[in-house]
Amino acid sequence: METSAYGASLAGGAFDFWSFVKRPQTIARLLSWLFAIVVFATIVSEGYINEPHLDTTKCMFNQNDSACSYGIGVGILAFLACVICTVLDAYFPQISNANERKYIVLGDLCFSGVWTFLWFVCFCVLANQWSHTTRIDVPSDAPRAVVTFSFFSIGTWGVLTAFALQRYRHGMDDVGLGYNDPSSIDHTSPYPSAYAGAPEGYQQSPFTASPAGQGGYQPPAY
Repeated sequence: METSAYGASLAGGAFDFWSFVKRPQTIARLLSWLFAIVVFATIVSEGYINEPHLDTTKCMFNQNDSACSYGIGVGILAFLACVICTVLDAYFPQISNANERKYIVLGDLCFSGVWTFLWFVCFCVLANQWSHTTRIDVPSDAPRAVVTFSFFSIGTWGVLTAFALQRYRHGMDDVGLGYNDPSSIDHTSPYPSAYAGAPEGYQQSPFTASPAGQGGYQPPAY
């Protein structure tokens, strides 16, 4: 039976691109990546409005530049995290060390949980600031798109948190059931690690030394 750890099989298997893309975790990761692009790209391109008779610009969310900066920061970091985590997800089955898998899953779990909360804060802040915006020259499509996709990001990052938690629990169960880390096996030893000092079926050498130091042939016992 094939042994696994933290939701992935033993290292050395062939990478199946289409199976990887169809995984629910990969789909949630790609959606999070897309939503992050929509949020920060929309704010960067359309989120600042020129002040009348001035060279300065103000954030379209109630002229609160902090709100725009927060949305851009959360979106860019989420975008980069999705790229890194997608690469790690693809490389994950090739990692043979159970501890390295554990650290990757824990990092994914912590980051996804934190970003679920940060997206919730982002949605609340932007929705509140947009509700207090009184300028009539602010286009409504861009801020509504930012608020909407911030809300969608809460769901996708929450799903990623649930997947990471499931993988972590799965890994703890695998280790508890006796998962053996392939990297801990001594491949330089001529004998399997399960033997206690000698290979199975080992018999005494048919040549025995006499007290005088001369060797004599002794037939093996059957």
